[in-house]
Amino acid sequence: MKPMLEPNGEISDFTLTILYTTDVHGNVLPHHYANNEPSPTGFARLAPLIRAERARHEHTLLLDNGDLIQGTPFTYYYSRFASDAPHPMIRVLNELGYEGAVIGNHEFNYGMDLLNKAVRESNFPWMAANIVGAESGEPYFGKPYLIKEYPGGVRVGVLGLTTQYIPNWEHPRNVTGLAFKDACETAKRWVKHLREEERADLVVVAYHGGFERSLETGELTENETGENQGYRICMEVPGIDILLTGHQHREIDGAYINGVRIIQAGGMGMHLGMAQATLARENGAWRVTGTDSKLLHQGEYVPDPAVVEIVSETEEGTQGWLDQPIGFVEGDMTIVDPMKARLTEHPYIEFLNRVQMEAAEADISCTSLFDNWSPGFGSRITMREIVANYIYPNTLKVLRVSGQDIKDALERSATYFEYEDGAAKVSASFSDPKPQHYNYDMWEGIDYELDIARPHGDRVVKLEKDGKPIDPAGEYDVAMNNYRAVGGGEYPMFKDKPVVRDITVDVSELLANYIMEKGTIQASVNRNWKVTANGVEVVTE
Repeated sequence: MKPMLEPNGEISDFTLTILYTTDVHGNVLPHHYANNEPSPTGFARLAPLIRAERARHEHTLLLDNGDLIQGTPFTYYYSRFASDAPHPMIRVLNELGYEGAVIGNHEFNYGMDLLNKAVRESNFPWMAANIVGAESGEPYFGKPYLIKEYPGGVRVGVLGLTTQYIPNWEHPRNVTGLAFKDACETAKRWVKHLREEERADLVVVAYHGGFERSLETGELTENETGENQGYRICMEVPGIDILLTGHQHREIDGAYINGVRIIQAGGMGMHLGMAQATLARENGAWRVTGTDSKLLHQGEYVPDPAVVEIVSETEEGTQGWLDQPIGFVEGDMTIVDPMKARLTEHPYIEFLNRVQMEAAEADISCTSLFDNWSPGFGSRITMREIVANYIYPNTLKVLRVSGQDIKDALERSATYFEYEDGAAKVSASFSDPKPQHYNYDMWEGIDYELDIARPHGDRVVKLEKDGKPIDPAGEYDVAMNNYRAVGGGEYPMFKDKPVVRDITVDVSELLANYIMEKGTIQASVNRNWKVTANGVEVVTE
């Protein structure tokens, strides 16, 4: 559709199509690294859709909304073994002509050196208005926003924001010299600046964060930690036309909050988000007359040859590394039923805790089964099995906590379960708006029982160490990953507790080193914990 013209020949209407990706998490080729089976994910199949949509619409703006460079064995291999080469994820975005990107929380996982290198190699600016230098107070990654001017003088401002909760998850060494400001308060300052100083006719906020309240009712759906502020931003920041979101991996389109068009484009490269704005010239000025948003699925597109070629060398190295045999299992460590593995002690979970205890020199440990796709270990272990199970670049810390802290943490974990009609299921708070299986911990070094038929906060019915009740006022050293050690996953009892020991080697490496040293590991459990309902052990069929 051609734009309408005024009598003086100037255009009188304008439509901008914003295309964006979010939470791609290192997915390029459409397969699962755990088994190389096909997967409807990744840039290779998303690229033809991006190219088609850019060709179809006269005026487009292509953005990425964060969590780009971490999340698969592909990006892990690059970060550890191939980082002297240009970053393949950045090369893909450069090839596709991205015009801007937002820093996500997982961008920091491999350290500032790798992140700064990725930013330098980008043919586009990275934005994060609320991530500032601790001393300068100025946006660390450069200009906090992007200004684009289109035919007819239409000025579009894009402000980049990132969840401010990063210091609660990330290893301090990966965020040294940075300060993370409140995203909503930062938006108030910069949206006003875009409107008044930059004279933006259309204001888009690209926020690597999600929604803390129900889109329909406005009721809180999580604790107000500041991790997600999308709803608050819409309600408190005047002047925003479109809010692009991410972080929660939700699929949201066609919705408004307080007159702001919102969208969230899932994750792993399965969807391309599209938001459109129409503007009309009135009395010599441009005014937004309508907005829309929808999700475009990558469908059956054939992988883009240029993208496949860009990643081919790193992919070849990744596949070779993943297939390196490192040891064997005597017994059965496979995970067939993830729910059963959380209700009844599983040899794989026991193994994780045992490795953590040995590496951290601690006699208590907690860990989790991160998702429902972890396969456990077969009889022959390769690096593929390691990274298929332990998907995050966590390190270990040993915290000195009280017995009461341990009980409180177990009570938090126990809320993972709902018990209805004689069966256990995952609580909605751990599955909506996104799965959070990684926030249910299982412990070694203590003996405990959770009765999930009891009310929340009163489910720990047994808690002992060495055959004696744990002293609420006593001190205990516990090994856990760095995410949990800073209170991540709503475990405030661990936040700011003394760090007895800091093990800076990635847990996946600790697992691999342990297996290589032993050669063969034993699949066993000691039954130190159980989940019951009214005193009867809960099992799955």
